[in-house]
Amino acid sequence: MRRLRACLGAAAAVGLAAAGATALVAGSASGATSALDNRWYAAAPYLMPLDNDPPDPAAIMDATGLKAFQLAFVLAPNGGGCTPTWDGTAPVGSDTAVRSVIDTIRAKGGDVSVSIGGYGGTKLGQACADPASTAAAYQQVITKYGLRAIDFDLEEPEYENTAAIRNEIGAAKILQQNNPGLYVSVTTAGTADGTGWFGKQMLLEAKAQGFTPNNFSIMPFDGGFNGAASQTAALTKFNGVLRSTFGWDEATAYAHEGFSGMNGRSDTGEYFAQADFQTVLDYATDHHMDRFTFWSLNRDRQCTPADNGGRTSGTCSSVAQNAWDFAKYSVKFAGLTPPTTTPTPTPTPTPTAPASCEPAWSATTAYTAGAEVSYGKHNWKAKWWTQNETPGASQWGPWQDEGAC
Repeated sequence: MRRLRACLGAAAAVGLAAAGATALVAGSASGATSALDNRWYAAAPYLMPLDNDPPDPAAIMDATGLKAFQLAFVLAPNGGGCTPTWDGTAPVGSDTAVRSVIDTIRAKGGDVSVSIGGYGGTKLGQACADPASTAAAYQQVITKYGLRAIDFDLEEPEYENTAAIRNEIGAAKILQQNNPGLYVSVTTAGTADGTGWFGKQMLLEAKAQGFTPNNFSIMPFDGGFNGAASQTAALTKFNGVLRSTFGWDEATAYAHEGFSGMNGRSDTGEYFAQADFQTVLDYATDHHMDRFTFWSLNRDRQCTPADNGGRTSGTCSSVAQNAWDFAKYSVKFAGLTPPTTTPTPTPTPTPTAPASCEPAWSATTAYTAGAEVSYGKHNWKAKWWTQNETPGASQWGPWQDEGAC
């Protein structure tokens, strides 16, 4: 999905590294407010500011008391290179759209963390030559937005690439050293055993480089999970993995452990309702875990009948809920009590007649960004170049659902 181009040279990397100690101060001049308590950065749910029908963060803040957002995702450019972009398409250097979102949040007393990586696409760790140039690319993001927090979302397919993971972990360590007080989280896949082989190899790479972030978080979904009990069991197993890898005692391991869930219906058809989130929140609080977050605020609203249809959506949860129900668990983790009043639900819009179907999707056809096809009685629009990737197979895939046809 994403391609490559030449990275920033070593000289540029060294120059940015040397400037790193003042990066947060420079960032403050570019619009940052006072840093929030680390508990807020640990509680920040994911928000895609440019895709999946982005909700208004100000409205979420007013309705829930939420103060922090985890903006996703910074990637390498689709056309190649070692410069940061939003979703592989929007260069950070010339960005104004995400800047506007951040300014809105900060104007209301909140703040953001930025997440790099995610599922699919080409990551900067894959495109850049070494840890220094990878860190230099991320430093541009930190400096532009005056960041006090950053998240390394290391999962498929990148975490199967040992050189890329070496670059990412090395970059995280450089950023941590050059930006005093920077909150750094590392997020990876969850399994019934805590995390899988590649996740464990990533932890070993961190140990070898002498890097310790604020937390290592797992995502216990899309792996045969069935509600909160299976998730807390995985968190217990992951605690054991952290202990055996780093030599920590149980309490120290929990203090460096995090949970990153998925609200509602997962990609593989698992369901996680509000009661599951409460159970995991209780576990995280009781064990003094460092992070509780979820994917995503774009999905933290009830589907309309036309949206739902028993599938996973990037814009709604596929479970019965009031808007922003799941965000309130992040607010609780941060130590506040969300408002108890329930907003009047927005009336379900009257369904309109389905659109005409576009030409049928073909596995052998190469599609460019903006191409439209039909599949499964829905129209789909390509987000980027793609071939033989089934529409709707993954919410992070190349196809945007345009509705029934």
